[in-house]
Amino acid sequence: MDYTTQITEAKEKFGQVLSEQLNRVEKMKAEKDFLDFSTLDKIVIGVVGGDGIGPAITEQAERILKFLLKDETEAGKVEFKEITGCTIEHRAEVNQALPDDVLEELKQCHVILKGPTTTPRQGDPWPNIESANVAMRKALDLFANVRPVKVPEEGIDWTFYRENTEGGYAVGSKGVNVTDDLAIDFVVQTHEGTERIARAAFEYAKKAGKTRVTCVTKANVIKTTDGNFLSVCKEVAKDYPGIELDDWYIDIMTAKLVDPKRRTQFQVLVLPNLYGDILTDEAAEFQGGVGTAGSANIGKRYAMFEAIHGSAPRMVQEGRDIYADPCSIIRAAVMLLEHIGYADKAKALENALDECMYTEKKLQITGRDTGATSAEFADYVMSKLS
Repeated sequence: MDYTTQITEAKEKFGQVLSEQLNRVEKMKAEKDFLDFSTLDKIVIGVVGGDGIGPAITEQAERILKFLLKDETEAGKVEFKEITGCTIEHRAEVNQALPDDVLEELKQCHVILKGPTTTPRQGDPWPNIESANVAMRKALDLFANVRPVKVPEEGIDWTFYRENTEGGYAVGSKGVNVTDDLAIDFVVQTHEGTERIARAAFEYAKKAGKTRVTCVTKANVIKTTDGNFLSVCKEVAKDYPGIELDDWYIDIMTAKLVDPKRRTQFQVLVLPNLYGDILTDEAAEFQGGVGTAGSANIGKRYAMFEAIHGSAPRMVQEGRDIYADPCSIIRAAVMLLEHIGYADKAKALENALDECMYTEKKLQITGRDTGATSAEFADYVMSKLS
């Protein structure tokens, strides 16, 4: 059979991907330094409820932030901005992963607190649009996904720096069905994209007094993109002589995180997008599951803080959204406070949440009417902040 037509069409689509990514590289080369929040007259915090249980849990984290930032809000130093259009219904209506009107509202903010959003999959009653998270990360250039995991009694203190805008997720909706028998997707790696995530990881390690950064790839098999990622990390490591760089392959790393002898040796981990998604979910299980972990998505101009779990539409369908666990997005609120310069308030909220979740435990979240509502749990946390 002659596949000339199919190959030509696939080449055209691949060419479009290459053109888009090369233009993105040029933008990265021209990017400025990180925003200094201390120079701002007012910090605007955008609040995106998202889908499913998202609005229910995001409301509770927003209540806590407003409680902690009451004086700053009244003084005009902090403003909260509600952004309601980032729902699966609106995204499907305009057939955009991140609708233009929502993006314009996001750009009016400095940081964003975001609930989970639904990503359509095959068989869902929605068009095949890209993940809103992926689209937001790309549109606002939120290149660093930062996820801390701590379990002191087990010697676990990990901070993951997952590259957020490249890898296997960068053009996830632009793969090519060459024929009925052959489908091709793309993995994207750039020197600039890897260099900035590696440097962010090493800078954090330096400031936090860490002595080791671990690079996670599959460079022995995926020799070009993963190989380049590892090579750039090695280049960056030369600028940080007091910090050791070691590297592990993703398959054995997933095993070593459950090895009690080995896992305590890891401190800061830097890794491509897909591996970071997998490994951080595994890591969160040690802390109590994805419902307990928050996530920061940081760029040089904008930053977005979110729960790392899904939108759980079944809970809404069953009328259980009021019982959804808000701990993950409250963890995200901790990271938001720290990012905008309120480290003391961030630490107070972290301590209060830890006390409510792990120490005192007067209220339990079960996801059903056998436990507390998310609002009751938020009140419980705020009672520790009074």
